[in-house]
Amino acid sequence: MTEKAELQSVLDRAADGGRITPEEALELYRSAPLHALGAAADAVRRRRYAGTEHIATYIIERNINYTNVCVTACKFCAFYAPPKSGKGWTRGLDDILRRCAETVELGGTQIMFQGGHHPDFGVEYYEEHFSAIKKEFPQLVIHSLGASEVEHMARISGVGVEEAIRRIHAAGLDSFAGAGAELLPERPRKAIAPLKESGERWLEIMEIAHGLGVESTSTMLMGTGETNAERIEHLRMIRDVQDRTGGFRAFIPYTYQPENNHLKGRTQATLFEYLRMIAVARIFLDNVAHIQGSWLTTGKEIGQLSLHYGADDLGSIMLEENVVSSAGAKHRSNRMEIIDLIRKAGRVPAQRSTTYEHLVVHEDPANDPVDDRVVSHISSTAIEGGTAHPELKLLTSN
Repeated sequence: MTEKAELQSVLDRAADGGRITPEEALELYRSAPLHALGAAADAVRRRRYAGTEHIATYIIERNINYTNVCVTACKFCAFYAPPKSGKGWTRGLDDILRRCAETVELGGTQIMFQGGHHPDFGVEYYEEHFSAIKKEFPQLVIHSLGASEVEHMARISGVGVEEAIRRIHAAGLDSFAGAGAELLPERPRKAIAPLKESGERWLEIMEIAHGLGVESTSTMLMGTGETNAERIEHLRMIRDVQDRTGGFRAFIPYTYQPENNHLKGRTQATLFEYLRMIAVARIFLDNVAHIQGSWLTTGKEIGQLSLHYGADDLGSIMLEENVVSSAGAKHRSNRMEIIDLIRKAGRVPAQRSTTYEHLVVHEDPANDPVDDRVVSHISSTAIEGGTAHPELKLLTSN
């Protein structure tokens, strides 16, 4: 059998629902013809979502950055400030609640709470903030943080990670956002984030969370100098944990952004490498329900294309995002545009919840929402006289 025939045989087996090995995944990633790879991944997606395979989803959320002070100094990050640099800031609780009010006003359903590993913020800080958000806005899902923050807050408070997870979950955290995964294999992880916990420890903490009933997403940062084999090893590590826990709702690869950070763009993932990763992830991660395309780092056209390479979700209209933007991600969008992108990819758009239930299915274009305020990256604005909190005044945008 020729190499091409062997690759097609693996693709056919995957498309029919068979499990492929890491070695086969690596061969597909390296060598499978792009269109054949995409076709197989799309077949896997259609099989998994038979009955709703015509739908692709998005979510409206806000990423609230509570501080930029961080002790981990990751080399790909352009957002953080060292604790004694004089460039650090922390948002007050009133400011955070104001941003939550705006999220509700604009139809958002989810908050991502993202910041640095602040040397003073232990479990108590997150308990206070999550409980305040839930008290004011019980309808908002707090899908935030990741294993790295848990490890850090537990150390600051002198407790175990299991206790830390139990406490912040009780205070209002609904699920973990998979933050801090970056690259899980040891060599690339140490190269870009030497002060973070190991990839094995990251997964161990996520496994503890899953055992406590706190689900999460999983992510991958592509393009910081890792090899193809290390990318596939990252997928294998996730799949092995998922076999045991079933707690990863989605897999979300995104590409390294080269501006304003120590890596300075010496390495980057191409858009074709990204599409190949979306496809291989859909084929290989047979135990993870959702694959999310990332228009934020790759651009809207590639995000749209990802829907033909196995992705079933196009991520979020993110009302605020400062971390990836600090490193040079310049793509912006709005709700109407995301709906149009999905529809022009031949799919029916649907707004989803954090757990992927369809909240609004946009079957008829005549009934599409026309609120042009629902845009990504409105940063620090807040709506004057909003119905959620009529006392709010317009904030000056950053």
